[in-house]
Amino acid sequence: MPSDAEIAAEILADESQLRFPAFSTEEAVTIGMSIRKRFRASVKYARGKGLVISIQDMQGSPMFACGVGEGSDVSLDSWMRLEGMIKVVRRTGHSTYYVEKGIAAIAKTADQLGLPFPEYRIEGGAFPIWLQNAPSTPIGVIAVYSGSSHEDHQVHHYFVSHTPK
Repeated sequence: MPSDAEIAAEILADESQLRFPAFSTEEAVTIGMSIRKRFRASVKYARGKGLVISIQDMQGSPMFACGVGEGSDVSLDSWMRLEGMIKVVRRTGHSTYYVEKGIAAIAKTADQLGLPFPEYRIEGGAFPIWLQNAPSTPIGVIAVYSGSSHEDHQVHHYFVSHTPK
C-alpha cells in the first residue's frame, strides 16, 4: 500500500500532464456530459447513488453543472460540499485529493494550512484546469462529488488519459 506522500507525488505528476491547449464552455460541456454518461453506466448509479458535477472558471462563473441520480447524493448539502472543494483548488492551485494526501503526509491539519472547515472541503474530486501555454495559474476547476474521496478522484485519471498532448 503506497504512503500518503507517494500518492501525493503521483497526483502531482498527473496534474502536470493535465494540460489543455484551450478550454471553453464547449470543452466544459463535453467533459461534463462525458462524466455524466460514465457515471450513469456505473454500478454506483445502478445502486441508486448520485453525483454532482460543476465546471467553473477561477472567478466562479459556471461553465457546466448538473446532478445525476436522486436523493441525498444530489442534495443542497452535496452542492455546498462541492463548492468547498472548488475553493480548495482556487486557493492552492492543486486537486483536492493532492491536498488531502499532502496534508496527511506532512502531518498537518487543514486549519494549520489556512484551509478551515467547513469553508474549505479537503476531499477528492476537484481538479484544476490548466492550459499548456499558461503554466502560472489554473484557469478553472472541474469538480465532482458522490461521497467517496477516492472514487471521486478517479475521474482525474479519465481526464489525464483524454487530454490532448
